[in-house]
Parts: sequence; structure tokens; C-alpha cells
Amino acid sequence: MLKATGVSKAYDTPRGPLPVLDEVDVALAAGESLCVIGPSGSGKSTLLYILGTLERPTRGEVRLDGKDVHALPEAELAAFRNREVGFVFQDHFLLPQLSVLENVLAPTLVAAAKDDYAGRARTLLERVGLGDRLAHRPAELSGGQQQRVAVARALASQPEIIVADEPTGNLDSRSSAQLLGYLATAVRELGQTIVMVTHDPGAAAVSDEVLFLADGGSPGSWPAQPRTRSWTS
Repeated sequence: MLKATGVSKAYDTPRGPLPVLDEVDVALAAGESLCVIGPSGSGKSTLLYILGTLERPTRGEVRLDGKDVHALPEAELAAFRNREVGFVFQDHFLLPQLSVLENVLAPTLVAAAKDDYAGRARTLLERVGLGDRLAHRPAELSGGQQQRVAVARALASQPEIIVADEPTGNLDSRSSAQLLGYLATAVRELGQTIVMVTHDPGAAAVSDEVLFLADGGSPGSWPAQPRTRSWTS
């Protein structure tokens, strides 16, 4: 279970602390998905990076299966992140000199446990429709294909949490729908927890819960979801 309690974040500036998040709570069981929406500057990506352990909160804690992950020393936190968190970003961040298969395998290179990562990577790439592109370089793929490689890379080590920052932001509607389908399959079949920041209404529609972060004012409105919550930061 992923549980964040009282998560707050402020950045130091010459004029004093700049608050970005204030006492945000999140609770997700394995196999559940959360979509975080809101205007620019409301702290969506900051929350995502804190949940994904890329940033530490100023206050509050993030627990995965009861473990306070931000209390870990930096080296242990890095190992935890590599093992338990998969990342999908808007701009792919594929390594241009590596093949599609090598890009998917990259996060597994530091894994201590022996596993058939290559076989799993091939299976994932086949599942996202790129089984015939294993030896291609990223420059030989479309934007949608590159993002599918990024999804396969995030799933390769079977992490407990997938964090996705605007994963459909650069895609057309058809590619966006396909990508959301792949992520939904991961939740359903692999029991992974997904937290996604997006402006895509389609992503909100397929999520178990929607969290609306607002910047110092009215949270506004959004199509109703069974567990929609609003938060003013």
C-alpha cells in the first residue's frame, strides 16, 4: 500500500520559503490508480516526485507497505527507487545510442537479483506492439512508439509503483488511448499502483481516484469520479 500523510513542500528562495504543497494525504492499495489534475503551478509534479522518491518532503511522510521511504539514507533510497518505482515522463528520456530493447533493460542493470529481464523486456515490448522494433534506435520511432518503450521500461523490473508525469502530453488521441490502455493493463494484471499527473480527461476517466490540486483558491470542477477529492495548496 502507498500512503502519504501530511505531505508538505516548500522551496527556499531569497525572499523566504515558497510553499508548494500543504498537508496532502494519499492512500492507494496495490492495483489502484490515482490521477492528479489541476492548474499549472498547483504542485502536481512536486507531489508526483515526492511519491516517487525523487524529492523529499519538507514535512510529512510517504510509506510503502509500512516503510517510511524518505527516512532511508540516500544510498538505500536510490536502491529502493530503482527496485520499487517505475517512471514514465512526457519526454521519454530514452538513451539515443541504445536500441529499444537495451533502453527497456537499462533500469535492470544494477539489480542485485538474477532474473530473466531480457525475456520480460521482449514480452513487454511485444505487448505494447513493438516486438518487431527491438533493434531500432529511438530516432527511428514515432513519438507514440517512443512513449510505449518508456512504459515498457517502467514495467521491466516489476516495481510496486508506476509514476507518470504527463505521459500522453505529446501524443495524439489514438496514441494516448493506447498508452492509457497499457497502463490500465499493468494495474489490472500485475497489481501495480499507478500515480499519474495529466491534463488528459481520458486518464482521469480510467483512474480509480482523481485528486484535484488547486493553487490557493477554488478547486474548480471536474467530471465526477467515484472517489474524486479536491485539495487546495
